[in-house]
Amino acid sequence: MAKADIDFEKELWDAANELRGAVSENNYKNYILPLVFLKHLSERYEMVHEELEGLLHDPKSEYYTTDNDEISYVLEDQDEYRSRNTFKIPRTASWQYLKDNAEQDDIKVIVDDAFDVIQELLTTYNPQLVNLLPRIFVRSELSPKQTGGIINLLSHPKFSEKENPESDILGRIYEYYIGRFAMAEGSGAGQFFTPGSIVRLLVEILEPYKGRIFDPACGSGGMFVQSLKFVKEHGGNKSDISIYGQEMTAQTLRLCLMNLMLRELSFDIKLGNSLLDDKFPNLKADFIIANPPFNVSNWHPEDLPEGDPRLFGPKEEFTTDGSANYMWMQTFWHHLSDTGTAGIVMANGAMTSNTKGEKNVRQHMVDNSMVDAIVRLPDKLFLTTGIPACLFILSKNRDGRDGIHRERTNEILFIDASKMGTMASRKLRVFSDDDIQKIGDTYHAWRSLAAEEQSPPLKGGRGMLYENTPGFCHSATLAEVQKQDYKLTPGIYVGTEAEEDDGIPFEEKMEGLKAQLMEQFEKSNELQERIVENLEKV
Repeated sequence: MAKADIDFEKELWDAANELRGAVSENNYKNYILPLVFLKHLSERYEMVHEELEGLLHDPKSEYYTTDNDEISYVLEDQDEYRSRNTFKIPRTASWQYLKDNAEQDDIKVIVDDAFDVIQELLTTYNPQLVNLLPRIFVRSELSPKQTGGIINLLSHPKFSEKENPESDILGRIYEYYIGRFAMAEGSGAGQFFTPGSIVRLLVEILEPYKGRIFDPACGSGGMFVQSLKFVKEHGGNKSDISIYGQEMTAQTLRLCLMNLMLRELSFDIKLGNSLLDDKFPNLKADFIIANPPFNVSNWHPEDLPEGDPRLFGPKEEFTTDGSANYMWMQTFWHHLSDTGTAGIVMANGAMTSNTKGEKNVRQHMVDNSMVDAIVRLPDKLFLTTGIPACLFILSKNRDGRDGIHRERTNEILFIDASKMGTMASRKLRVFSDDDIQKIGDTYHAWRSLAAEEQSPPLKGGRGMLYENTPGFCHSATLAEVQKQDYKLTPGIYVGTEAEEDDGIPFEEKMEGLKAQLMEQFEKSNELQERIVENLEKV
């Protein structure tokens, strides 16, 4: 098991049991995550404090001094910590202090006071981080004993970033609580939680090495975290990516900001409804990775301004109050840079919807060569919704001018991944690394120039040549799609998998099946006779 995948389900379940009865299940994460966040900040401070102490006492270091006043001054200097991407945390806001006081009757006050102290540091550093750690413990129904119990449970080394530097602990805890208590969240949870499998697949397809990454429905920031992981795994530099996001729920936005704060990324996340109040009107992103809420109705398209720059045509013809799916599509397209690519999770219905305000947009997208690829996903990938989903890949670099990708303005790649994935539990399917690589490699091979034409050679040098594979992938022309009345369901184009020939001639097979059927008829007659006999005896 990879180091990043520490298993702390049991500890999280125990923590949930501490909260049971005092806090509703869908709020567990809102109590646990701020504490884990405080713990991370506290540990970071300790690590930097130790590092500075080492430098001050090391004769080879430019920090070296024997002057005690100078040593105290450096160790207390907030700027020294800021320059190392952390904060100087006062003792009363440290994790150690909370742990030492976990058994006290006023522990709820101590936690909220610690939140206040850290909140002040955060707001001074970045006004966007206002209200990240509100006072929630004193006014909660939690008893001091329950609060202390959570602190003791979270003191486990598994929750320590110091002990597990590569692990996305905050994201994993968030994922656990949303997944575990998805039923308590109802369908709403699907709106801000995208399973890791799907996020990793999108990131593998888009390869966001450098540039601006935007998610106008960013939830808790899972897309950003996976993008960062991808950059790291491929030897990139996180200073080459800048992150922009918009989220309409304040509580979810807080989780996203915590997630990004711990990763020392350049980010700008704003609160608001992206459809009706676009907070980044002039942003052009190199990559858009998003899982907008599916099929949102009554979203009030009538409130859009006339001539909204995102719309492909008149408001009455290019929107519908019945579903916001295609308003999202127009929003994504509007925000792409000249060579940008967007990967979007969508409800399957979007591939074939015939409602005027949706079909018009889809037809416009096909006719104007905006759709690069469609991937049909298998069922049970989401814990929080049963709605079957697909991926829409939209791209502005289909003309082949970038020297890496071929000209493909007249084609759309269809991939049917509906049979892929493995059941991790009775309810949840996940993609394996091989599944993700197969889909990603197919897309990259399809859009790339042949190896000899590449200048410079394609990053990663996959060297795989694309070919249509019955039942899995097919590169269709726009004319083929128009002929199918603009339906984008991959099954229409990829056809069925070639049956493996088992070498037995058809006649022989038929004889065998006939014999089997006759035998079953005989058995059936025998059973019928026996039943009749038994009934007569009654």
